Amino acid sequence: MSEGESFETKISYSIVALSQAKDDDVVCGADIPFDDDFIGKFPAQVSLSAKSIINHGGLALQQDLKAWELDEEPKPVTKYADALEFVDNDITISPNFSDWQCQKSGDKENIWLNLSDGFIGGGRKNWDGSGGSNGAVEHFEETGETFPLVVKLGTITENIETADCYSYAKDEDGPVKIPNLAQLLEKRGIKVCGMQKTVKSTSELEVELNATYAFDAITEANAKLVPVSGPGLQGLHNLGNSCYMNSVVQMLFGGTVTELSSRYSTNSCNKLASHPLLNIVPKDAPSDLLCQTTKLCNTLTNGFLSNPKPENLGATDSKSTEVDPKYQIQPRMFKHVVGSDHVDFRTGQQQDAAQYLQYLLEKLDRAELKGKNRLNTIGCESSSTLTASNLFKYKTSSRLICENDGHIKHVSNAADIMLTLRIPLSQVTSERTSNDELEPDEKRLKPDEEIPTVTFKACLDAWVAPQVVDGMRWPHLSNTVVRATKDSKFLNFPRYLLIQMQRYDLGPDWMPRKISCCLDMPEEIDLNHLRCMEQEGIHESHESSTDEEPVTTQPNIDKGTITQLMDMGFSMNGCKRALTAVGGSNLEAAMNWIFEHNTDTNFNEPLEECSNVTNDNFSCRDIHIDEGVVMSLVENLGCFTADQVRVAIKECEGNAERAADWLFSHMDDLDGAIAALTNKELPNNSVKDTSSTVQLEDGDGRYTLVGLVSHIGKNTGSGHYVVHLKKNGKWILFNDDKVFYSKTPPFEHAYLYLFKRTDTFGSPNERY
Repeated sequence: MSEGESFETKISYSIVALSQAKDDDVVCGADIPFDDDFIGKFPAQVSLSAKSIINHGGLALQQDLKAWELDEEPKPVTKYADALEFVDNDITISPNFSDWQCQKSGDKENIWLNLSDGFIGGGRKNWDGSGGSNGAVEHFEETGETFPLVVKLGTITENIETADCYSYAKDEDGPVKIPNLAQLLEKRGIKVCGMQKTVKSTSELEVELNATYAFDAITEANAKLVPVSGPGLQGLHNLGNSCYMNSVVQMLFGGTVTELSSRYSTNSCNKLASHPLLNIVPKDAPSDLLCQTTKLCNTLTNGFLSNPKPENLGATDSKSTEVDPKYQIQPRMFKHVVGSDHVDFRTGQQQDAAQYLQYLLEKLDRAELKGKNRLNTIGCESSSTLTASNLFKYKTSSRLICENDGHIKHVSNAADIMLTLRIPLSQVTSERTSNDELEPDEKRLKPDEEIPTVTFKACLDAWVAPQVVDGMRWPHLSNTVVRATKDSKFLNFPRYLLIQMQRYDLGPDWMPRKISCCLDMPEEIDLNHLRCMEQEGIHESHESSTDEEPVTTQPNIDKGTITQLMDMGFSMNGCKRALTAVGGSNLEAAMNWIFEHNTDTNFNEPLEECSNVTNDNFSCRDIHIDEGVVMSLVENLGCFTADQVRVAIKECEGNAERAADWLFSHMDDLDGAIAALTNKELPNNSVKDTSSTVQLEDGDGRYTLVGLVSHIGKNTGSGHYVVHLKKNGKWILFNDDKVFYSKTPPFEHAYLYLFKRTDTFGSPNERY
């Protein structure tokens, strides 16, 4: 099949009789097609078993169904079940599924039984014309709409709740639960005990229909791009709104971040089967993040399953290009193990790629610390002390200047993995009217509409520009409240720098909207001028944010403003945090703060009753600590001592989940953070957490662009994501399972940018 041709998949089934000879060789006997012509010739039990196997829901389908159910409203209990009219017409239903057919059209697929009069009719048609003959709903209408409840034959099992039930009643008209279904079925001769599922449910069919939708039709639909394949050029199949995950995974584990590829690929051992991270009990593999990451990373980097392309293949229309199913890589187990315990990432809905990236690195850090013994066997020097996020971590220092007397205070902020920059539209440098180079969603603008361009330098300048901080209490002024100015600079330059551009603001209707602008993003940047240097001044002091933060007054939060913010879809804790930061009642300022901080790891966490924890108020807390919870966290987290866990639980007022987050968020200086709270050293018998002493990597502040994740759509929770990565000096477009040489990488439109420190090219960190 040539690359430009499409293909059609045809599936057939056969019943094969096998016999075993004396020499133990298996001999194939009869091979009889299992289709409409022969299905009635098989014994009923054989046909039933074959149907059950064909329609068995494996892990992939179970995960898709779970995501689909999470996205949908729960099925209501029908109000017509108890008083449902039953027509005693002596109709009984044959136990042989081959006898079931629509009494109107004769169709044998998608068959529904009316629970009142025993009529068997075809199901409704889908939106694309497939599905059924509409026989069941037409019978409901023809009988005066008096028999509303139906059940799909073939979905009935001993677990009666899994049966596919529907109500045609005008005030329900949808899937329902029927509590007395077993009793109603028994009246028609159907005993649910021992029945097996032989057909796909409506939900399963909807999942399949949804999966065939062309998610990538909006990206470079008319571009003539040259497909490419090989090691590091493996596409990932879209599982249904999973392009955000595919883009992030390609950027992290596809070979661009050399250290992660080294840790999780066969570079660290002779062959995949002997990789230490795969040396676990088979039953634990589906829920082991290190194992699933190793599998996925090897698939992306070795090229064994990459779609082969003819050497003489020219440019191809990416819209018509098909990928042979046997080369499709579907990262279902990876998606499940990462998102199974997350309220958003476990669903089938589109998500924010930046939030997923942060969550993935946080979860991978925990898995690496818990599995540090397995990582040590790879052979890297002290590999357990360096987690994946250390490659991206940077710290900043904020300088606070008292407006009263110029007193200067330096605060070292907690480490972060992503630099978030807003786009200052007031700093527009140029405008263009041509639509030739715009991304698809911008091409829908009027031909003469002007698109502003903002330089990357203007975004950096806005980040370092001094900000006014109200309500500061200064100890050297007897805790007098005096306004201050604040600016921030880098304390270190990480090996890889992740930059997120805030391409959204608040529209006139107080709803988030995408900013139509182009970003003048160079492929080489120099940040050395943003390094924090010693400041001159007679009132200079250096203090850690975990030691003595500036004390601020707690503003009165306006409840009406909180309600308005929550109506826009933000959590109560996030809204409170935003209003606290901007003074308590300014809606517009709070929205702008949310856009800049909604990806912070603590954005949705409850605010402390007192935002500044001192040694005195910590010691006076009377929090009951459950030792069972302590030992459970010690065992599950695997990298903290019982004493450290107790302090975290006490700090988080007994909340175990928040305590775990607190421990991981203070790993860069865990001992210092605990000492600041308890005003004492850890007990002598405590084991020091080696990860807390890891120094952040630093070097020259010049960077080279190596990756960008672009988003097309109205907001980051919808639309489509693609990723461009620089491989061997050439830019490659990864659009789910389609991989091409890129003609014009969208530097000006990207949402996430990945830079690599220029002085690290050719010298990967061997400790990974």
